[in-house]
Amino acid sequence: MATKWLRLAPALLFAIASPLAAHPKTSGAVAKQVSTAAAHAGMALGAADLKMAHAHLQHVVNCLVGPSGAGYDAQQEDPCKGMGQGAMVDAKGDSARESQLQAALMQAQQGVKATTVDEAHADAKRAMDTLQAH
Repeated sequence: MATKWLRLAPALLFAIASPLAAHPKTSGAVAKQVSTAAAHAGMALGAADLKMAHAHLQHVVNCLVGPSGAGYDAQQEDPCKGMGQGAMVDAKGDSARESQLQAALMQAQQGVKATTVDEAHADAKRAMDTLQAH
């Protein structure tokens, strides 16, 4: 029986350590993408015209959903390129974070569809506040 445990010990240690080792990297990737998305929401909030507000809000969407996500616009910049697969993808399994990111995504998408600068600014402010909430 003891030899069976000795043979299983490396696999058991690997199974326990793998998720623990991966978690900080994922959290770091999510944090970088969320911070970048929040910065672009802030840029949308400060945009002088609707076109620029829409562009920065789309950058927020691109950071959140990642290149494989629904709503990703490859014609727009992806300021989170190389940081991960998209904050929402990288946050899978963290239900509180997923909920926060989903709310910010909906706010940013609403802003992308806004027809006035004031509406876009209001949506950008909501998205930025949501992304900055911990």
